[in-house]
Amino acid sequence: MRPAKAIFWASAAAIVHTHVTYPLTLAALAKLRGPKPAPDRPSDPDAEPPRVSLIVAAYDEEDVIEAKVADALALDYPRERLELIVASDGSTDRTVELARGAGADLVLDLPRGGKMATQNAAVERASGEIVAFSDANATWEADALQRLVEAFDDPAVGYACGQVSFADPEGDNEEGAYWRLEMGIRELESDLGGITAGNGGIYAVRRGAYRFLEPSRSHDLSFPFELRKAGWRSVYVPAARATERMVPTVEGEFARKRRMMVGIPDIVVTDRMWDPRGYGPLFAYEILSHRVLRYASPFLHVLLLLANLRLLRAGWIYRLALAKQAALLGLAAASGATGARIPRLARYYVLVTASIGLGCWDRWRNGPPAAWEKSEGTR
Repeated sequence: MRPAKAIFWASAAAIVHTHVTYPLTLAALAKLRGPKPAPDRPSDPDAEPPRVSLIVAAYDEEDVIEAKVADALALDYPRERLELIVASDGSTDRTVELARGAGADLVLDLPRGGKMATQNAAVERASGEIVAFSDANATWEADALQRLVEAFDDPAVGYACGQVSFADPEGDNEEGAYWRLEMGIRELESDLGGITAGNGGIYAVRRGAYRFLEPSRSHDLSFPFELRKAGWRSVYVPAARATERMVPTVEGEFARKRRMMVGIPDIVVTDRMWDPRGYGPLFAYEILSHRVLRYASPFLHVLLLLANLRLLRAGWIYRLALAKQAALLGLAAASGATGARIPRLARYYVLVTASIGLGCWDRWRNGPPAAWEKSEGTR
């Protein structure tokens, strides 16, 4: 009985911490620290802005690639300091032809190798001091690149990501609600130890800090902790804004996240995300709370349920805990019939949490991923 109680309370505490108490502790730490001091690096208005290579990795993007090239070339950044590279990952449609016709500076027609291999190949050809990345379906605000590049005025910054908002939020996907919470947490992290993850829609890396990652890794999840161990900070720049279309259904979001989570065992275990050496205390706390425990959530839920079933006769609190778990699953199951917001949020949480576990199962069963697919409804 004692081991079951230890598992029950440890699992419950870890789940509550990663989702609830962690952001609250960040807010408390930010309040204790007070206002962020203004940077003491005077800007030189006459200084030439850094040369930037903006890379768009694309796979069968003929529907959006012309608009993406036009969006990039319209950015409020000196044209002579901007290199636009479209890297096609073995596209079978007119992506390469249309990107060239739209005016991209360099279009790479690469064999199918996966997104990471495509991005690595583009970086090898890039001439910029700063290497920025965008999804083909992301639309940047005119000043987004300028705002993103300004983060690198701080010589300690190696990685900066902007803010993505989701357009056309039709359907029952609650990713937008989750993402707003995530952006709030990210802003707090950025001002403290540094962000623990980025996003694929708008981000940039100092060329000297870039890491050529293996196919199963991702810039979003690997760069913040790998660069931190190399002495760089990763920051969030909310003024650098981009918009993407959201997957319309929660089932589509589940499939998208399941594909994304296939690389989690390699990133967390093999690459030692969990290892705090080189982080510093505050960033180590962020990684443990926001990443390691978040990715462990499906396994923690299973342990919690199994321990809970073992403890049903040990007191009313365990019966109440089981009832709450059943209520969560019941709300998730009822979301399609009611259409109400709370059941939809419950369904989103259950499916997205399950996607982590199933992504890990896919990795164990099929090996590391390489190729990538577009999410339906996001173009």
